[in-house]
Amino acid sequence: MDKTDVLIIGGGAVGVCAAYYLREAGYRVMLVDRGEIGSGASHGNMGLVVPSHSVPLAAPGVVTQGLKWMFRPDSPFYIKPRLDPALIRWLWAFWKASKEDRMRRAIPLIRDLSLQSLTLFSRLDELEGVEFDYHRRGVLALYRTPEGMEEGEEELRLLSSYGLEIDELTPDGLADALPGLELNAQGGLHFRQDAHLTPGKFVRSLAAYLERHGVDVRTGTEVTGFTKEKGRITIAHTTRGDVAAGEVVLTAGSWSAALGRLAGVSLPIQPAKGYSVTIRRPAAWPEQPFMLSESRVAVTPMGDTLRIGGTLELAGMDRSINRRRVAAILDAVPRYLPSFDIGAHEIVETWCGLRPCTPDGLPFLGRVPVIPNLIVAAGHAMIGVSLGPVTGKLVRQILAGERTDIKLDLLAVDRFAA
Repeated sequence: MDKTDVLIIGGGAVGVCAAYYLREAGYRVMLVDRGEIGSGASHGNMGLVVPSHSVPLAAPGVVTQGLKWMFRPDSPFYIKPRLDPALIRWLWAFWKASKEDRMRRAIPLIRDLSLQSLTLFSRLDELEGVEFDYHRRGVLALYRTPEGMEEGEEELRLLSSYGLEIDELTPDGLADALPGLELNAQGGLHFRQDAHLTPGKFVRSLAAYLERHGVDVRTGTEVTGFTKEKGRITIAHTTRGDVAAGEVVLTAGSWSAALGRLAGVSLPIQPAKGYSVTIRRPAAWPEQPFMLSESRVAVTPMGDTLRIGGTLELAGMDRSINRRRVAAILDAVPRYLPSFDIGAHEIVETWCGLRPCTPDGLPFLGRVPVIPNLIVAAGHAMIGVSLGPVTGKLVRQILAGERTDIKLDLLAVDRFAA
């Protein structure tokens, strides 16, 4: 039987970052994933590091907007109709969490986590052999309608009140920020503190670094159950043999809920499907990511490719690609970039992945009270890559019994317990 100080389950952005900080602290670490490293939501997402996304998914007005969209299969937010008790409970908890006071408690926490991640990404970018196209140029938000611009200005006022650095841009200002692109926009915002990277490259590059420095990384290794003694996990059973671990860290994204059940822990996480299309990067395309705001679509340059993506679809663990939703993403682009012909460029990949969403839009991060050697770090919704490094560092602090850099009360694993 294999033995390790710490077993990390899940090889996405959070998992590899946790492995990095634990190894740096001197722990013997094994990282396992049911598929390949970075093959889940960390592979095809939009690669944005976004203090600008400090408003949680559960916020005032989201439920009302969602009800308008939920039965339109091509809308930015879609719920696949089904009688699923877990989904119904999740939606009820989401509605209860979408309140002004809860949002305002969450914003400073997400802001602080995001800003610390920015610093940690810069340090990871300096590691020998770790390369992931990291740029700190901010992210632009484009608004093509007066109503959209009004929403942007409201967001500007809200986030600026929490100290985030945002500039309002005129159409001329946007043209200067995106040279060479014909734009159809009333104006925009520049979230100056944001950054971008190539997410799959980040996860795989850091995992390769970990392997070179002694971390036991195992792919194609699915956890099938646990043995517990006196409330603690002693053995994890996997498809490649049993592992005895002193500590277990669950970082399996949307699969964390099922793994939690194997351990006897309830984690109300719903998978939210997102889509992206990656094309060869057009010549002279600016090194500047931007949002097509009313359409909820992001456009991110990644090395020699360009990625276009968005949508949030609550359809369970369904990983099939809905071509209608892909078409809705691509159809949004010419409304903002009227002269850009996507069809003229080679498609590298059409992808969908499952983002793990909790009812209040905040991740689970902490020890499980009833299983003291199990730490959960999952449920990051659309900002798992963004919060990967800071989550990994906090996992190390939690595991070591240190005082954490950031107060984590709002992220308690048992906060939805009856």
